[in-house]
Amino acid sequence: MSARRYRDGETVDFAVIGSGAAGGVLARELSQAGFSVVLFERGPRFTPGMFRHDELEYWFNYGLINDPKDSPQSFRGSPDEVARPILDGGTPPAFYAQMVGGSSNHFTANYWRFHEIDFHERSVLGAISGTGFADWPISYAELEPYYTKVEWEVGVSGLAGASPFDPPRSKPYPMPPLPVKSSGVLLERGARQLGLHPFPAPMAIASTPWRGRPACIHCGFCMGFGCEAMAKSSTLYTMIPEAEATGHCEVRDLSYVFRIATDAARRATGVHYFDAAKREHFQKARAVVLSANGAESARLLLASDSASFPHGLANSNGLVGKYLMFNAGAEVLAEFEHELNEYKSVQVTRIVHDFYDADPARGFYGGGGIDARIGPMPIVWALETPPGEPRWGAGYKRWLRSFPRTLKAVAHCTSLPLETNSVSLDPQLKDAWGQPCIRVTYRDHPDDLAFAAFLQARAEEIVQAAGALRTWRYPVVESTASPHLLGTCRMGDDPESSVVDREHRSHEVRNLFICDGSSFVTSGRGQPTMTIQALAFRAAGHIGRHARANGI
Repeated sequence: MSARRYRDGETVDFAVIGSGAAGGVLARELSQAGFSVVLFERGPRFTPGMFRHDELEYWFNYGLINDPKDSPQSFRGSPDEVARPILDGGTPPAFYAQMVGGSSNHFTANYWRFHEIDFHERSVLGAISGTGFADWPISYAELEPYYTKVEWEVGVSGLAGASPFDPPRSKPYPMPPLPVKSSGVLLERGARQLGLHPFPAPMAIASTPWRGRPACIHCGFCMGFGCEAMAKSSTLYTMIPEAEATGHCEVRDLSYVFRIATDAARRATGVHYFDAAKREHFQKARAVVLSANGAESARLLLASDSASFPHGLANSNGLVGKYLMFNAGAEVLAEFEHELNEYKSVQVTRIVHDFYDADPARGFYGGGGIDARIGPMPIVWALETPPGEPRWGAGYKRWLRSFPRTLKAVAHCTSLPLETNSVSLDPQLKDAWGQPCIRVTYRDHPDDLAFAAFLQARAEEIVQAAGALRTWRYPVVESTASPHLLGTCRMGDDPESSVVDREHRSHEVRNLFICDGSSFVTSGRGQPTMTIQALAFRAAGHIGRHARANGI
């Protein structure tokens, strides 16, 4: 329970919506600066002992993520299609944890920095027809101090200088890399055979005790699970307790913000929300910070329409919800002679970034990285046999017995920003609170699929060079769902082509700030959370400066 409670009718300095990677950072920074903050979270607050090693509950029964029974979504591949409702039993096209700490609880914890090229790739490569490919309004050099702040204050394990492709950094990692697993040894062996440059994976998991938290216990339940050991650097364990310790921050869980209120002067005045009993409340605030994720932030803006903002809040240019990016990807399964036992410890211990930069000689845009990890968890392994494998009888049993001897090599890729890829409000579908649901429109650019296939082939070459007895490729297909929700309120200097400025302030509502994956201009190479948090630390400094100068 949060120690601080603000009274009904009391006006706070900041209402922060969303307690995940960005919202947790912003709440801590603003409350440590002396501002009064209410941090709104739609889901519950877990204590460490509440997390379980339950694959059925977390992977099939929406134990941590948005449940379509209460919050259905719809999906279509293009604007001229009728969206298909995704109801109970389906995977929401935009999926994310709903709980204090957000998806920083259940993420894999890969914590790559973006490289310098990510911020000015449009200038280097030129325009890509039919896309919104653009430079960021900020540079890597501007963000570097905040990447360092994430590593040292949130907690990241890694080895500086281990990759020849790493961008410049001002400090080493605060903790050494986590111990290498069998998959890491094999990825490194195969990559070096091919002349590539594998390196220890930077992970937002403590390899040694850090800032009052214990080191990883190597239980094997990271991706899709919360960390009962508190070693994963979720905002639940890092930023949020430090925000509450200031005495200025109240965490209001089970509180569903459904509208941002504005006045005749086109300023935000607070937020309307439902409590756990679905009773409606209003919290007054001098400013609103929106960090609900790249799908929910766009949905909330569109749902906050008014006479002053008939097309949705901060959406006069029609770009709220547009340019959604998922991050393309691909996988290869590999079986080896001996047991690897990948179900133990963290997901990833080695990475290859030799293909990070786009290369026009390939004939298509795209860049990314490769890691190796456990294949699916046991239930998924049993249900998702690869092409050519029997689903019954002796052959199926042989497949099941191969589980301890296998790994999965994963290709993490770029996605081009397309205006037609979007989050919008479904015109018919309503959630359990009577609010309009998310409608996702998404189709991968052909270059996204081409590069994913290219990087998948490189991943297969690596595991074959490492001695795999056999490999399987899952087909590279159109994306229909993702936890990476990027670009829907993109950052830019021009109010006609962006939603927020370089300081994350809405171009239209001067006391509304939007900072999460929605701010992204390009997709990066598949691991956005590190950059989301660096942007949040940077945004908090600007927001606090404006507030102290009465600029909001």
